[in-house]
Amino acid sequence: MRLTVFDIGGSSVKHALWDGEHLVRKSAFPTPKTWEAMKAEMEKVKEIHDQGGVVEGIAMSCPGAVNRETGIIGGLSAVSYIHGFPIREELEGLFHLPVSMENDANCAALAELHEGVAKDVDHALFLIIGSGIGGTVIQGRKIHRGKNLFGGEFGYMLLDESHTLSALGSPVKAAERYRIEMGLDVADGTLLFREADRGEPTAMKHVESLVDALARGIYNLSVAFNPDLVILGGGISDREDLIERISGKVVQHLKDRGAEALDVSIVPCTFRNDANLLGAVLNFLEPDQK
Repeated sequence: MRLTVFDIGGSSVKHALWDGEHLVRKSAFPTPKTWEAMKAEMEKVKEIHDQGGVVEGIAMSCPGAVNRETGIIGGLSAVSYIHGFPIREELEGLFHLPVSMENDANCAALAELHEGVAKDVDHALFLIIGSGIGGTVIQGRKIHRGKNLFGGEFGYMLLDESHTLSALGSPVKAAERYRIEMGLDVADGTLLFREADRGEPTAMKHVESLVDALARGIYNLSVAFNPDLVILGGGISDREDLIERISGKVVQHLKDRGAEALDVSIVPCTFRNDANLLGAVLNFLEPDQK
């Protein structure tokens, strides 16, 4: 089965063609400012995919509280215009094809449970770190969605009186704080990490704050859930040095608070930036297997 696959993010929309066995023609476009512009970009991608054979469906990974029954995305995300209306129905009318939707962190979890780092794990937590922070709770190899589909929405966690984990633990938001402090016109996570790697003090400060926030969040989640694994996705999953720093701080938090008997294993997603795309395919092909 040939599928056009989209992974909607706050900064970019990744897309690929599922040719029945593999993700091919992987690319991305900047996240549009409006829903009409988003639909136009998606149509262009689908038209290109149709040139090699007819596409039979659209598989989507989306931020927010995705209701797979109603086809409406609740909650909040960095892409505000996709929320609160029958988005699946509109897309099915646009493409004249079946459309599947799943939360982006849940998609990553499906990919990793299927053939990734969690394939032999019963209980795990997933954190997808990007413009915000999404998450998934896996209990008994099943996704825990919660009464209002907010299961795993770790980004809403308060780390102090007014700041959430998404606000303090997002590389995108850290780069924006760096941009403002340095008086730059533009800055992204790549620039922030590159400057920190070469020893630029302000960049190092913001990366250290990012690491601190993620360590505090993972510490809180670890003592609450005691998972077999904590799995990190998003661009940060390519930075093994950062994962080591985060792990070290989590271990120190546990030791400082007398919880050192809790063994926390923090690992990157196997499929890295393809995890959401692959999970969206699995959700389309096996919608009831979770």
